[in-house]
Amino acid sequence: MRTPSLDQLDYSILRRLQRDARTIAESIAAEVGMSTAAVQRRIKRLRETGVIRREVAVLNPKALGLAMTFIVEVEMERERSDVHDAFRYQMDADENVQQCYYVTGAYDFILIVTARDMEDFEEFTQRTFFDNPNVRRFSTSIVMRPIKVGLTLPLSAQA
Repeated sequence: MRTPSLDQLDYSILRRLQRDARTIAESIAAEVGMSTAAVQRRIKRLRETGVIRREVAVLNPKALGLAMTFIVEVEMERERSDVHDAFRYQMDADENVQQCYYVTGAYDFILIVTARDMEDFEEFTQRTFFDNPNVRRFSTSIVMRPIKVGLTLPLSAQA
């Protein structure tokens, strides 16, 4: 899928949708100086071309009993694509894994993991790392307090 060229109006629409994806096209149209139909067409194009990947509700983990967040660095045993692919698929399917990054450096993957408590995290480590012969080692940092958590991208300098 080819990313379309974006103009200032597209970026204005995206900035507004990043703040609140439930914003109706009429409000965006008034804000950016376009017709509602034109805004709707642009949003449709942004979705179809993959610029807008998903629209989701951002939940409060603590309100749902997921009080702990962990940053986990994982080194794989082998530098083989099938081993890395299998681990990526496993992380994508695991509800506790909020984010997974394939990285350069001393480790192969960085994970952001949520859990109810230490026992829940211990169960996660058992099934994910100790039961996986392709994991050489992992290192965990416990998040004491999140300072900034977000999914918005910096669009202010664009177009």
